[in-house]
Amino acid sequence: MLTSVERLLFIRAVPIFRELRDDFLVRLASVMNELSFPTNHTIFTEGKEGRSLYIVVSGKVKVHLEDRELAHLEQGACFGEMSLFDAEPRSASVTTLENCECLVLTQIQLYDAIDETPEIAINIIRLLSRRIREFNQRLNAKESSTSSNSNRIPEMR
Repeated sequence: MLTSVERLLFIRAVPIFRELRDDFLVRLASVMNELSFPTNHTIFTEGKEGRSLYIVVSGKVKVHLEDRELAHLEQGACFGEMSLFDAEPRSASVTTLENCECLVLTQIQLYDAIDETPEIAINIIRLLSRRIREFNQRLNAKESSTSSNSNRIPEMR
């Protein structure tokens, strides 16, 4: 369990909160809940409704679609942020790879915070945009690798 000061210092280092004023971070840190999850615990499942953002305080999680892993996330990484802005089901599942501690921010807590400090919405939009770009780059690299391998002329020996 984090103390109030540790929680504030931790949140200050998380990319989506990095540019926010300390007075806002103090308020945000005070409303977030801290949850513990055991190894191999599914935090949420693809297709289910969700209205919370999670931040990994300690441990590791994997983001996945059925048997396909999309990412491993560690301390300071956040996930679930898309559900804060729409009513759509979760786009992936998240399962712990080891014991995890997470801070949780609900949609209602975030909307109240955005009313006070609109910059938080801009930071989250930047994070989502960056993740889409990174995903597209990985997808393009994979497709390039696959197409270059299939276009090779077999070696003659």
